[in-house]
Amino acid sequence: MKKILALAMALCMLFALCACGQSAAPAATEATAAPAEEAAPAEEAAPAEEAASSGRTFIMGIDPEYPPFSYLGDDGNYTGFDVEICQAVCDYLGWELEIFGVNWDEKLVQLDSMECDCVWSGMTILDSMKESGYNISEPYYDNTQVLVVKADSGFASSADLTGKVVAVQLGTSGEALLGEDGDLADLAATFESVLTCDSFLKCFTELEGNAVDAVFVDLPVAASYVASHEGLAVIDENLGAEQYGIAFRAGDAELCAQVDAAVQELVANGTYAEIASKPEYAEIVNNLLFLNG
Repeated sequence: MKKILALAMALCMLFALCACGQSAAPAATEATAAPAEEAAPAEEAAPAEEAASSGRTFIMGIDPEYPPFSYLGDDGNYTGFDVEICQAVCDYLGWELEIFGVNWDEKLVQLDSMECDCVWSGMTILDSMKESGYNISEPYYDNTQVLVVKADSGFASSADLTGKVVAVQLGTSGEALLGEDGDLADLAATFESVLTCDSFLKCFTELEGNAVDAVFVDLPVAASYVASHEGLAVIDENLGAEQYGIAFRAGDAELCAQVDAAVQELVANGTYAEIASKPEYAEIVNNLLFLNG
């Protein structure tokens, strides 16, 4: 009898254990499902992570000696109007900015060599650039060329420089204007000679050292330099109207459009005007097309 009772109790316990095992299965399923439900927010956050990872390092090609658009500040960092606007564009787009000083005469070669993503440094828009396939931004500045002379030279117009030596920076629109096929070739023919230098600072050094009689240069650069160097003057005669823009490689139309759109956002939200209102940009603010167009 005891053996029968023991057998019956063992069978009951076996059935109970089976029942518990069956009821535990759904619980395990719910437990494994719970992490999936908790993981849903991570899936929703994915786009933000993708946006962060899409950030790039944007390399801005500049002339490092071209105030007030691009130059080395007293703190050892590059600054200037173009540099500040580019930094604001990068901040808006979530990019890191890297600045690369180009050899101005070789700027497009260096752009094509992928040493920088653009040339953005008071760069005159030339038809030859467009014809070569470069993507050019919307123009942002109206510029003219002028002549800088010694204040006591007695020169009051370009006509007074007949038979004199004039310096101009290599690779600039000024050099192109005075070239054999340039719009001001007839004026250049009246000079004794045109001396080309690899930077506008060297042009002014030649002038201050009496090696040349005048420097042919962009008006904002002339005004900025003369304001901080006594004994020089800008002849009140505008020679050759032109506009500044940003150059991108032939295959970078999308990048050009992206930067253009970001600049317009800066104009719309007031950042562009805020930067332009700084005292160091007083000489150029009235010619900025996005503020005076």
